[in-house]
Parts: sequence; structure tokens; C-alpha cells
Amino acid sequence: MTETVRQIVLASRPDGSPTPSNFRLEDAAMPEVPDGWVLLETIYLSLDPYMRGRMSGAKSYADPIAIGHVMAGATVSRIMQSRHRDWREGDIVVAYSGWQTHAISDGSDLRRIDPAVAPISTGLGVLGMPGFTAYAGLGNIGHPKPGETVVVAAASGAVGSVVGQIAKIWGARAIGIAGGREKCAFVKNELGFDAAIDHRAPDFARRLAEACPEGIDVYFENVGGPVWDEVLPLLNDFARVPLCGMISHYNDDAEAEPSVDRLPASMKVIQQKSITVRGFMNVEFIDQQPTFLKEAADWIADGRLKYREDIVDGLELAPAAFIGLLQGRNFGKLVVRVSGEG
Repeated sequence: MTETVRQIVLASRPDGSPTPSNFRLEDAAMPEVPDGWVLLETIYLSLDPYMRGRMSGAKSYADPIAIGHVMAGATVSRIMQSRHRDWREGDIVVAYSGWQTHAISDGSDLRRIDPAVAPISTGLGVLGMPGFTAYAGLGNIGHPKPGETVVVAAASGAVGSVVGQIAKIWGARAIGIAGGREKCAFVKNELGFDAAIDHRAPDFARRLAEACPEGIDVYFENVGGPVWDEVLPLLNDFARVPLCGMISHYNDDAEAEPSVDRLPASMKVIQQKSITVRGFMNVEFIDQQPTFLKEAADWIADGRLKYREDIVDGLELAPAAFIGLLQGRNFGKLVVRVSGEG
């Protein structure tokens, strides 16, 4: 077994969009495994938009990553050595070991994966945090009814793609918003949404209105910015808006004045139409995860829930891939293959 751990650490805090200089690749000594702990080898690393917030020093729902510390992130890992009674060598687990090849864990943050259900990489996507986020936000806040119209931004991404498909399973109409013809074709033709609208098109507002002739009952917000501007006037009375993310603003300078103040216009419509806007974190609903995993596995097996993964090979490519994620260059759930599955 190798004697070193390869790690990507936070070298500096970004000013706006992250750059390669904000990351540093280092080697560290292989950690000792205390009693009651396990040694993990990373197979797949998840890259997700929330990581941009962890790079900032600003106060948020989670502590910032300290300068010089390993970048945070979920992984699919193999247990290489176990001194824990509940875990065996060779077990495949979801962990939170970050951007590195190996890590130790006391077992409390591990979730066992059954490779017979689906490829193990799905533990970071459709059967992982993004899939559960879609399920929890749509079910607990969106409450879509059969026949209602559900619109989701970033519809080809890890969360948005699941939102629309679950909306269809629950009997609603699903309208996806995505960037570019290829992503829109995937959303409509492969995922089965009722329509997919390209937010880059010059007539985006008209196309969105045409796809929602009876307005929007549920808008699952992942993006913010100009997309929100065009969704807002289409929201029906008593519409529900699960607020999952605002990726168009993740690189904003926290100290700078926003270029467009959307708050007064948004609040006016929200009040006049009695709209519910509710921010959430999936951990609020973590007790529902076992039900989600069972239902999602069944939906995958019968073909009602599809997914796409964007796999990058090599830990050293994680920074560039992450920067591309924030620019919308990925197509599907973005994961880094750190080591082989065998």
C-alpha cells in the first residue's frame, strides 16, 4: 500500500470566480488507524456547487474551509483497513473524506452502498445528496399535485434532473430550464420532461411563457439571476418555491453591491400572490432518506428515473473541473474518478 496521501487543499480564498491558484496539490503521510476507526481509499469524489461557499470566509450554514486544509466533499470510498466492529475491509461506502486519495473515519459519517442496485458512483448523484435534495425539497416544500406545472432551473444537472423526473412520477407537468440545445434535448428527449427551455435563447421569456400556459405552480430554484426574473411573473397564486441554490450568484463578491436589486420586485409579487418561498438544507429531512433510497432504486430499476454522469479522471484535475462546474461546462452529475473500482 502507498505510504502517502495525495490531497488538494485550499491555498487561498477566491475573489470572485475561483482560479487554479486557489488550490494546491500536496502529499501527506498515510494516517494511522486508531481503534474504532477505518482507513478509506477514495474511488470517486463528488464536485458540487456548495463547495464554492465553503471556500469563502463568510459566515454560512457550514464552517469555511481553513486555508491549508483539504477541500471538503463527499466520496465513494473502499474500506482498506478496519478497526471498527461494524465495518469490514472491502465495504463500499459514501463518506465525507474530501479531495484526497485516503482518509480515516470513526464510521459515524459512513453509508454502505450496495453495488448490485446501481453503479457505485450513483451514491454521489442520483442515489446521493443531489438526488435526496431534489426529493426532499420537491416533496416537503413544492408539494406538487397531479396536473400542476413544475419548473426547475439547471434541469440537466444532478439536482434539477431528478426534480423534474420525480414531478412526472407524481403526476405533474415538468418544464426544465437549461443552457444550450444539447442539454435541452437531453432534458426533454431522454429524461422525459414535457418541455425544455434554453435560458441562453434571445426569446427565452416567450418560450417559457408558451410552455407554461396555465402559469407555474412549483418553481424549484437552483439558479437565481435573470432566470428568476422571467419565472417570477408566471408564478401562480399560492405557488411554492423550494430554494435550493443560487448558482448564478456563487461567485459574487460578498462586499460588492449587487448589479441588480431583485428584492423589491420579488417581494411585491410574493406578497400579492401569497407565494411560499422556503430555503432548505436536505439534512432537515434526513429521516426521509431511507424511504428515498428505496423509492429511487425502484424508479431506476423500472426506468422511470434516469441519470447522466460527467466523470473526470484524476484527482489533480478536480480544481479545473470544479471551476468549469461553476461556469456550467459540466453535463450531468460531476464526479472525479480518483482510483479504480477493482
